[in-house]
Amino acid sequence: MAAHLKKRVYEEFTKVVQQQHEDLSAKKLRLTKPSKSAALHVDLCKATSPADALQYLLQFARKPVEVESVEGVVRILLEHYYKENDASVRLKIASLLGLLSKTAGFSPDCIMDDAINTLQNEKSHQVLAQLLDTLLVIGTKLTENPPVRMRLVEVACKHLTDSSHGVRNKCLQLIGCLGPVEKGAAKESESQAAKDVQKIIGDHFNDQDPRVRTAAIKAMLQLHERGLKLQQAIYSQACKLLADDYEQVRSAAVQLIWVLSQLYPESIVPIPSSNEEIRLVDDAFGKICHMVSDGSWVVRVQAAKLLGSMQQVSSHFLDQTLDKKLMSDLRRKRTAHERAKELYSSGEFSSGRKWGDDAPKEEIDTGAVNLIESGACGAFVHGLEDEMYEVRIAAVEALCMLAQSSPSFAEKCLDFLVDMFNDEIEEVRLQSIHTMRKISNNITLREDQLDTVLAVLEDSSRDIREALHELLCCTNVSTKEGIHLALVELLKNLTKYPTDRESIWKCLKFLGSRHPTLVLPLVPELLSTHPFFDTPEPDMDDPAYIAVLVLIFNAAKSCPTMPALFSDHTFRHYAYLRDSLSHLVPPLRLPGRKLVSSPVSPSITPHEDPSQQFLHQSLERVYNLQHLDPQGIQELLEFTIRDLQRLGELQSELAGMADFTATYLQCQLLLIKALQEKLWNVAAPLYLKQNALASAAAKQILEETYKMEFMYSGVESRQVVIIHHMRLQAKALQLIVTARTTRGVEPLFGMCEKFLQEVDSFQRCFISELPHMQGSFVDKLLDLMPRLVTSKPSEVVKILQTTLRQSTFLHLPLPEQLHRATATIIEPTGESDNPLRFTSGLVVALDVDATLEHVQDPQGTVKVQVLYPDGQAQLIHPKPADFRNPGPGRHRLITQVYLSHTAWTEPCQIEVRLLLAYNSNRSKAAAKLPKCAWNESLEALPPSENGIEGTIPFSKPVKQSAVVARAQLALLWHGRRRNLLVRAAEFS
Repeated sequence: MAAHLKKRVYEEFTKVVQQQHEDLSAKKLRLTKPSKSAALHVDLCKATSPADALQYLLQFARKPVEVESVEGVVRILLEHYYKENDASVRLKIASLLGLLSKTAGFSPDCIMDDAINTLQNEKSHQVLAQLLDTLLVIGTKLTENPPVRMRLVEVACKHLTDSSHGVRNKCLQLIGCLGPVEKGAAKESESQAAKDVQKIIGDHFNDQDPRVRTAAIKAMLQLHERGLKLQQAIYSQACKLLADDYEQVRSAAVQLIWVLSQLYPESIVPIPSSNEEIRLVDDAFGKICHMVSDGSWVVRVQAAKLLGSMQQVSSHFLDQTLDKKLMSDLRRKRTAHERAKELYSSGEFSSGRKWGDDAPKEEIDTGAVNLIESGACGAFVHGLEDEMYEVRIAAVEALCMLAQSSPSFAEKCLDFLVDMFNDEIEEVRLQSIHTMRKISNNITLREDQLDTVLAVLEDSSRDIREALHELLCCTNVSTKEGIHLALVELLKNLTKYPTDRESIWKCLKFLGSRHPTLVLPLVPELLSTHPFFDTPEPDMDDPAYIAVLVLIFNAAKSCPTMPALFSDHTFRHYAYLRDSLSHLVPPLRLPGRKLVSSPVSPSITPHEDPSQQFLHQSLERVYNLQHLDPQGIQELLEFTIRDLQRLGELQSELAGMADFTATYLQCQLLLIKALQEKLWNVAAPLYLKQNALASAAAKQILEETYKMEFMYSGVESRQVVIIHHMRLQAKALQLIVTARTTRGVEPLFGMCEKFLQEVDSFQRCFISELPHMQGSFVDKLLDLMPRLVTSKPSEVVKILQTTLRQSTFLHLPLPEQLHRATATIIEPTGESDNPLRFTSGLVVALDVDATLEHVQDPQGTVKVQVLYPDGQAQLIHPKPADFRNPGPGRHRLITQVYLSHTAWTEPCQIEVRLLLAYNSNRSKAAAKLPKCAWNESLEALPPSENGIEGTIPFSKPVKQSAVVARAQLALLWHGRRRNLLVRAAEFS
């Protein structure tokens, strides 16, 4: 019996020891993790051929490597590098060394010596170039270590004599990126490489390989970008490279000449084949102008773009770019007075006895005179007439930049810009219109120029027409005939394209306000008034008549004699338009007429807008809610919301601010209704309907707060904190309603913990705004936070309920500018009687054309939703190329939506609408919150696809009729059609 017990004790002891041994081994494995270097060593040792080794290296490159394992992996790679005879494997190892050196947190100075040593015995030019690239990566990560950079530059200088262009390219790139740019760096180092990096690079401007010459110029430009001032002596070398046979060299040389012209604009350089001298910036301007006629369109584009930034050039050189007349080889000709003065000072006249005594002093070699290299002659003329539209766009942009800095040059280039309105490419026409709008303050259009400009109104592109309307808004017209011509053409545009109505009205508003004296003599003709006879009253529903009135009323604001020409019905129409289109019709002082008296009261200053004042007065009235009974509070909020919504409909300029304020007040009204006494003083089972109403109110408040945060542009941090505070109150209301309708305590623990985390994240995110939120819901919660953390869920719910009902109403500060994101679907119109027909199982393209207003980041947020008759919804993400930007704050979406569905026989309606996607992680609050804290507060949120948390519809749905045919019926119809065609062919 004793022996048996002893055996059992030994067995149990053995089991215990074995269990401890397993735990220790498991801990050891978990701490050390599998070694990347060991695995790589095993794989490379198993390789039987260079192809196998290369395959193992490719597989290894796809796997991430931890920072602590990088150095070991590098040692293994270097060990196999020295053993490997195949150049392709060594090339891959050199590439991996560069990739591993980029690992964040790894300092590559420990492997720099080994990487340099591998260069000494390497014979393959490709491997050498890759190793130099690895050294460049190492040097880029060790920029704060000057000795390391100087050593790498010396290594690069030693290999500049290599026969391979790839090696020399990498050496020059390394010198340009790591060469010394500090003033004292050259004095401290004794090596020749550090003394004059520019000379080393400049010596390779004449390399036999064009790729090396290009790399040398780019290395010089890299030194300039890093802060080193280039020497002026490089200018002559760069000028010679403009005649290189390869376009890459010429393109880089043009860039280098432009840099030198900005560094030494006032330096004097000699003119070739002449005794004259010229400013360096003028000479560089002439040479870059000559490159506008280069054989390569890439060089021409770059040259044209650089011309626009050379604003220090002399005015006579600038004017020469618009004239094709060739100068006399850039030589200054003496006047007759100067020649007579020189002859008089010599004391004698030509007697004719000496042969050639009156011959020119300077002989001209006809072979040396190059008429094509005549500086800036006609550079922009050639650029605007180029066959490549990219060159024409670059020339137009350069003209715009130069004309903005020179009003006289703007007048001279006006004819050329107007001619570009007739270009065959829409993008060129659009750029020309934008350019003229930017310089419109310096120009005045003649009638012939205005005629050419107005001809563009017949363009089928809406972007072109709207851009031209914006141009006319800020254009100066010289005569009243020009104003009349512009009005006639705009009315024709309105008749042909009724969708341009708002844009045309806005154009005429600014056209009238800028030219009141020119509109005055046209008033009797435009209003069709007669001195003796009464004329019929025009129809106020006619958009053309409204356009005429908008022009006249805006001109009358600066012309007090104009109202005397108005008829009685014109005054009535003014009063109507002043109320309905107040953003287009200005307030006019019309003495003696009460109907049309100015709405501005004497107590209001001229700079105050009465609509703006009404908005602020409405908010001030609402902020005194504490003095009213609950019923009075609700009525006041309802009346104020109704007034603000009406104000947004009448005043488009204040629509965003009015809608934003009305939405906030609507959220407050829903919260007050949900917190009524009768809802909370009775047991929950007896008030199921009221619980449902409170839950619906909380859900609606959440939706409205997301709209306020993501649908409005111009929202500042002051408004964001109020929005998040309202959202936090809605979540507290949801928690209270859920607690009243949920049985048991276990589900509430997680909900209460999640809510407290959101309160904590709110505090960390808006800690700077908390002093301005005294007495608010979150302020009281933060005071009770120690008690909430230790309380049971039922007590937490009671505290939240009491705090919600006792919290004060926060004031909503309004920003200066606030715009609501809107979208209007132009196509499909929804008015077509012909249904869209397609086959079941196949797709059909539906064209969608929409205008977007005040949408931030439309490429990432705008989505197209298609709702089918059976309730299925399809969400389409438009391509970035489908968005266009015709003007500030406006975008145009032109895309195709592919429809596909099962068959239905009768025509049914398909709804198309635009949605605005949002994600709380991209909001301003998320940007202010530390990443870790924000992630903690959002752990309980469900994961969203493609980073989209929700969508907000911001366009009216458009219905399109569609019919889907079965595939079998379609095949049968095609078969019958084929049989008929065969029979027809046999009969013929």
